[in-house]
Amino acid sequence: MPFHKGHAELINFARLHCDHLTVLVCSSDQEQLPGPVRQAWLQETYAGSEAVHVQLLEYLESELPNTSETSVAVSNVWADRFLEVVPECSLVVTSEPYGELVAARMGIRHLPFDVARGAVPIAASIIRQNPAAYWHFLPDSVKPYYVRKVVLLGTESTGKTTLATQLAAHFRASLVEEAGRDLITDSTNFSLTDLHRVAEEHACRIERAQIGPSALVIIDTDIHITQSYAKLMFGQDLAVPPEVYALNRADLYLYLTADVPYVQDGGRLPNADRLRLDVSHRQTLLHYGIKAVEISGTWPQRFKQAVQLIETLLAHNYN
Repeated sequence: MPFHKGHAELINFARLHCDHLTVLVCSSDQEQLPGPVRQAWLQETYAGSEAVHVQLLEYLESELPNTSETSVAVSNVWADRFLEVVPECSLVVTSEPYGELVAARMGIRHLPFDVARGAVPIAASIIRQNPAAYWHFLPDSVKPYYVRKVVLLGTESTGKTTLATQLAAHFRASLVEEAGRDLITDSTNFSLTDLHRVAEEHACRIERAQIGPSALVIIDTDIHITQSYAKLMFGQDLAVPPEVYALNRADLYLYLTADVPYVQDGGRLPNADRLRLDVSHRQTLLHYGIKAVEISGTWPQRFKQAVQLIETLLAHNYN
């Protein structure tokens, strides 16, 4: 809670000593991190192994103690439940001193692994306090749950790409560059098919970035801007799979206002259409219930505002 690389080492060790391994995810009614989420992390990690079965054991703390205390009484209570849940097991593998007590009660063998926690010196309780600081201890299946995503929005020529690059460098964050800039070179000449390609490619970039080296991802433009182009240029919504929207979901949306000098780089809309696009963007965000914080002023002022907002976001605990 969360699953980390120390757990993975334990599981991989256990796999070497049995024909079939059941990993029990014990989730109490008092814990904030949902049991099914934790189960899914392990299922994704071990999806390629038929010998590993990830089983969820949901329990009431009024019936079973939620403690890592090494106690005969506590161990006996849990061992009796384990006998009900996995009666066919002949071996228990743990990194805890109480493993011997549990095994004795169950009448099976205990195999300890790295009780001193020397192989992977980390504990889930420490990670919970600040996942970003211990990012390298998290498997890829866990990272999307804890990653923080910031999206920069706005009409053309408002500095989204420049600011996104600056922010990524400032926070040492992963950067998702706008897919549309690579796939559509001329904002006045594209098709709905092109917009579908943009939406899919941009989602793929976000998916890769959220399991990258940083717990913060800065995203230049998102699916709502692509939807806005579809509505403005073709008068219809873009049919997008739910998973694309899920990947685009962010923790902070920054909307860059059009109060900076317009620069025509040869592939942008005329200024009048650019302002119409600004209205379309805002309407699209309103339609999808996206609350964005406006960023305005000079280029240095925009950077300062964005940094302050992101720092506030990162200061909040992961609960």
